[in-house]
Amino acid sequence: MNARWQAGFTLIEVLVALTIVAIALGAGVRAAGALGDNAARLHDVTAGQLCAENALADLRLTPQHFPDIGDSEFGCDQLGQRYFGHLIVRATPNPNFRRVDAAVRNADGQPLLTLSTIMARY
Repeated sequence: MNARWQAGFTLIEVLVALTIVAIALGAGVRAAGALGDNAARLHDVTAGQLCAENALADLRLTPQHFPDIGDSEFGCDQLGQRYFGHLIVRATPNPNFRRVDAAVRNADGQPLLTLSTIMARY
């Protein structure tokens, strides 16, 4: 028997270790990209929600207070971006209430969110 023992890794062991590291790094890069996309989406949705809430508050504060049935457009600037919205007023089974939906989309026309409320006559 040879008394000499050689320490070290074989080529196969090194290649397996490099493959594992490459897969882990690839997954990390993909997760970081998804985080960036989610942060941008959250920014847009938050700004869109502010626009929708402002439009509904404006509707509540009008002297008429009880909106007419129909559709109308609105726009607003939030956080340095332009957003566009669509107010949809519909009747409900009770004539003393109206349903109001504020649908907001970004400058590219992609829908962001729809905020709904019920408004009373009195």
